Amino acid sequence: MRIVYGLTSLGMGGAERQVLALAERMKARGHAVLVVSLRGRVEEEWASTLDVARLEMRRTPGSALHGLLRLRTMLNAFVPDLVHSHGFHANMMARLVRLVRPPTVVVSTIHNVYEGGWTRMLAYRLTDGLSRSTTAVSAAAAERFVRMKAIPAQKCVAMPNAIEVAQFAPDAGRRARMRKEMGVGEEFVWLAAGRVTEAKDYPNLLRAFALVRAECARAQLWIAGEGIPVSVGNAENVRWLGLRRNMAALYDAADGFVLSSAWEGMPLVIGEAMAMEKPVVATDAGGVRELVGDAGRIAAARDSGALGGAMRSTMRMSGEQREALGRLARERMESKFSMEARTEEWEQFYLKMV
Repeated sequence: MRIVYGLTSLGMGGAERQVLALAERMKARGHAVLVVSLRGRVEEEWASTLDVARLEMRRTPGSALHGLLRLRTMLNAFVPDLVHSHGFHANMMARLVRLVRPPTVVVSTIHNVYEGGWTRMLAYRLTDGLSRSTTAVSAAAAERFVRMKAIPAQKCVAMPNAIEVAQFAPDAGRRARMRKEMGVGEEFVWLAAGRVTEAKDYPNLLRAFALVRAECARAQLWIAGEGIPVSVGNAENVRWLGLRRNMAALYDAADGFVLSSAWEGMPLVIGEAMAMEKPVVATDAGGVRELVGDAGRIAAARDSGALGGAMRSTMRMSGEQREALGRLARERMESKFSMEARTEEWEQFYLKMV
């Protein structure tokens, strides 16, 4: 097959990494692959050896029209069997290009339970006929979009994200080196990761961590991700690490992973932490419960008391109990969320679509 993957940018988010990983696996299977980014090059991007075309779009009607025509030209040259777009803006662009290039088969993917307000839901509904099918990264996301009447139930399929399990395996030596580099000894370290956005609800995490420190004053919280640190509540013993490319080493160095999101799709960082055999505490947002199963603790979203309580309960476990939970988490990733298995599912799905 000849496959085009469309996304807003190659910026360093979980959705972008997932798309590139899938595209690389499809190329390795012998398919012709082109990645199209709506935006130009951004300051921090995932590295890739794939062919990448950039539409250099800006947020103006004229730029959007110019981008649409450029996309048509690219598709005419590449002649894809299928266009697989990701996220609201790329989904809309891929659907609209069918108005000027009718034979294109389009599959849209939703990466979050929340992709905007009613106007975007209406846009999805009005353009649904231009897409062969719409997939969602979790059952929770699929159910919400069907409930909002953005997508008809018969055209919506849940296709969960996958984890590169082989890239995320615990290493005792790396853990010791990173903890030494970070200047920690016996302290219990919680790690959180993700862009500083409203969805991640870091104020909730900081309030929860203040409750943790009331019981364990030496505990630390590390937050890795793009954005400006928020300032809410007691931020003592909180380390804002910024964007980091050595996430496997940070997972190793941490004693537990925490996610405080108000809404989510299927967060890769949780799957990575589980593959690294870390005890996970996460809010009940989007597809988190589907991912974690019985291999971690789930707390109500937007409830710092519940989140802090789950963190403290995890810290009270013995080291042996946390290790057993970590092994269970990795086994779950290997058996249910491996990239190899998911690539096979996508390939069969594409063949059905075309």
